[in-house]
Order: sequence, then structure tokens, then C-alpha cells
Amino acid sequence: MSEIEKLSFEEAMRELEATVGKLETGEATLEESISLYERGAALRAHCEKRLREAEERVEKITLSANGQPEAVKPAEGS
Repeated sequence: MSEIEKLSFEEAMRELEATVGKLETGEATLEESISLYERGAALRAHCEKRLREAEERVEKITLSANGQPEAVKPAEGS
């Protein structure tokens, strides 16, 4: 498991925001900017994956007759 995969959604978002901020200043060298961009792309992909997983979990909630959640079925592969 990579370092990024170990991050929670919130941790990855904070790091992504910081990375974007560094890129927006324009103070990084070309090589630094490329590295920041690559890391930002990986962080974005990780955040999208975490969101997709959360959506799948929410979709698995079973509602009782009165509309109350009664069980959560784990998403595939969990």
C-alpha cells in the first residue's frame, strides 16, 4: 500500500489543497512543479476513489418499512 493510499479522505484533501497552493504561487522550479503536479494528480485520484467507496456504502444501506436504516451491507471487496 502506497503512502497516499494510507491517507484518509480529509488528510488527502488537505495535502491536495496545499499542493495546489504551492503550484499557484509560481515559485517552484519546473522540476518541482512537475513533481507537485504528479503528486496532486495521485492525491486527486485517491480522493475520488474514497468518495466512490463512500457512495457505494451509502447505497448499501437497507431501509425498514418505516424508512429507518436497519442494516448496512458492506460494499464489494470490503
